[in-house]
Amino acid sequence: MELWKALILGIVEGVTEFLPVSSTGHLTITEKLLNLKVDDPAVTGFTAVIQVGAILAAIVYFFRDIVRIVRGFFRGLVNREHRDLDYRFGWYVIAGSVPIGLLGLFAKQVITGPLRSLWVVAAGLIGWSAVMIFAEARATQSRDEKQVTLRDSIVIGLAQCIALVPGVSRSGATISVGLLRDLDRVTATRLSFFLGIPALTAAGLFELKDAVHGNSVGVPALVVGTVVSFAVAYAAIAWLLRFVVRHPITVFVWYRVALGALLCLALTAGWLAAT
Repeated sequence: MELWKALILGIVEGVTEFLPVSSTGHLTITEKLLNLKVDDPAVTGFTAVIQVGAILAAIVYFFRDIVRIVRGFFRGLVNREHRDLDYRFGWYVIAGSVPIGLLGLFAKQVITGPLRSLWVVAAGLIGWSAVMIFAEARATQSRDEKQVTLRDSIVIGLAQCIALVPGVSRSGATISVGLLRDLDRVTATRLSFFLGIPALTAAGLFELKDAVHGNSVGVPALVVGTVVSFAVAYAAIAWLLRFVVRHPITVFVWYRVALGALLCLALTAGWLAAT
């Protein structure tokens, strides 16, 4: 892969990973526009690996929180008297990460095969937009981070599985379901970030072998894409957390629907091939 293509894909990944617009959908579209084979295992692996750059940005951004939660988790394991919110939150992240880990492992061929279609991306962009509108309309935002429960984390973790469909958006799915669970928008967004760290890190490491050994990518392109996605994603996280304080996630719906409709037009007219 030419380095300039890796640069573009890194920017796309960094901008879209944490916004509710579907990073996988945008990467699939961009890869098609760059004349890359979206069903090539090496390209699929590249997509997963550069997501690790975005996840590293989340780890750096939330480093103090992560250290506090990890310390609280292990302190609670050793001493029952120290089983506070941080201890519970550690279990919440673990429990919420299990569903997507299992589904990603056992449904890998479907995810990297039939679902890598631009028709699927278009359907995901438009279809999940309706859920986002419904979630914001029904949201009471009556609970904050201190009131998150194990059931919340499991339900939101299951929502991550839906985001394996390109176009749905992992953050769009998790934030929407968090709102439907009556969590406030900032809490739902932060929980989305924390649940994404183990899920996307595992996916990137799992796909690394395909990206490295494939003839169509190469290590230099992987490095460029990952570094660029890290830098851009860090800025995107900071912006999104400030944005959701005052704005509903439905502001992204217009863009999602417009992109989905444009994609349907391009596919119907033959301007783009679905796979």
